[in-house]
Amino acid sequence: MPRGEHPLTVHHLNQLLLICSLVLLVAVAAVRISSRSGLPSLLVYLGIGVAMGQDGVGNIQFDNAELTQVFGYAALVVILAEGGLGTQWKDIKPALPAASSLALVGVAVSVGVTATAAHYLIDLEWRQALIVGAVVSSTDAAAVFSVLRRVPLPARLTGMLEAESGFNDAPVVILVVAFSTAGPVEHWYALLGTIALELAIGAAIGLAVGFAGAYGLRHVALPASGLYPIAVMAIAVMAYAGGALAHGSGFLAVYLASMVLGNQKLPHWPATRGFADGLGWIAQIGMFVLLGLLVTPHELKDDFWTALVIGLVLTMVARPLSVVIALLPFRLPWQEQVLMSWAGLRGAVPIILATIPMVSGVEESRRIFNIVFILVVVYTLVQGPTLPWLARKLSLGKSAAEAADLGIESAPLERLRGHLLSVAIPEGSKMHGVEINELRLPPGAAVTLVVRDGESFVPLPTTILQRGDELLVVATDPVRDAAERRLRAVGRGGKLAGWLGTGGNGTS
Repeated sequence: MPRGEHPLTVHHLNQLLLICSLVLLVAVAAVRISSRSGLPSLLVYLGIGVAMGQDGVGNIQFDNAELTQVFGYAALVVILAEGGLGTQWKDIKPALPAASSLALVGVAVSVGVTATAAHYLIDLEWRQALIVGAVVSSTDAAAVFSVLRRVPLPARLTGMLEAESGFNDAPVVILVVAFSTAGPVEHWYALLGTIALELAIGAAIGLAVGFAGAYGLRHVALPASGLYPIAVMAIAVMAYAGGALAHGSGFLAVYLASMVLGNQKLPHWPATRGFADGLGWIAQIGMFVLLGLLVTPHELKDDFWTALVIGLVLTMVARPLSVVIALLPFRLPWQEQVLMSWAGLRGAVPIILATIPMVSGVEESRRIFNIVFILVVVYTLVQGPTLPWLARKLSLGKSAAEAADLGIESAPLERLRGHLLSVAIPEGSKMHGVEINELRLPPGAAVTLVVRDGESFVPLPTTILQRGDELLVVATDPVRDAAERRLRAVGRGGKLAGWLGTGGNGTS
């Protein structure tokens, strides 16, 4: 061993584990602060990283952009997988055309307007200006929804924001890599062809891996329930790797594969969702802490006003213009377009993408990273707390019927060839006041237990359900989906759901 180097001992490992566990505990506690203040938790995690790094109390000297990029990509795969698993097809299906337009046409408009402003107002070279425009044109659904928890939006608007953020990562990554490559930037039509090809390859591989993985998980009984969450995440990561190795968009592949898996009624689904959610939180915390470490705070003051100008153009001109142009064929109400324009929060992706020119050795890449970092932090502080207020002013809160939708979780009873449905009746649900026999569940499904005010009992056919009740419904495999559809229909339309056109007979 060379002189001056010291082996990694068990003592060093214990110290490292202690530091990591303390950081995680502080970050988890910080989630409570962010939820009360309405600020996205990314700011708290970035703050922890900055405090630990250069010019901070920890004074950790860290400047490895390449390691940060690799870890950031890995974290993004996990975050996109968790987002895809939680995306309901019925929510985003109506919004897919509009979200696709936002992810392609909207990104192109945003990149063009922002890059032009950066070139003429800030005097950046065209390559640097295009990189900045591309980097900041990706939105982050996690940041949006973290501040809109208290003001739920209609399903169409939520689906549009969620699908846009899942789709626009892929073209933005392609653009940033292309602009950061040494040599002249390709002609725009060649770049468009590359984007279209990579998106097509990524989409094909993601869908293929998702459906194949779901088929395998439904037909291969694993020896332990704890293996199902691991298998699901492994399939999602496989989709990313397959897409990337095939020179396609790995990010689109992992998002689509995860979305397919999340809508296939897989075994032990609640445990899988909990596992993915936990991994997503760990990935976000680790990623933002590392990005905070990479920042050199005393360098930020030189680019503060530059970042404010670019952010102002992005927020007040580029984003609204991209929303108007991309959504022109869909004739959305002006209130929804206003909220979509203001809800374009930037989060993890832009800061990670800002490391690509650093690794590629692009001139002034450190300045680009500082500009993006300042822009994300400042405009998240401005937009985050005002989003709920704006949603209320525009009267875009979710309707009572949508807000009162049932919470249904399913667990397979493999040996019995059935499913156990756990149903929570929320405030405002029209299932309140309905008798058990008025549910008219399909043959093969029955309510076996009711939990009310902490007490459980076996219901009679004449038992009247109340808001706040939790039901256990046993259904055989063939009628499981029909039973869930009937329960949701009664929750929306009450005992007359079958006559009100709400799919009361399990046909919707």
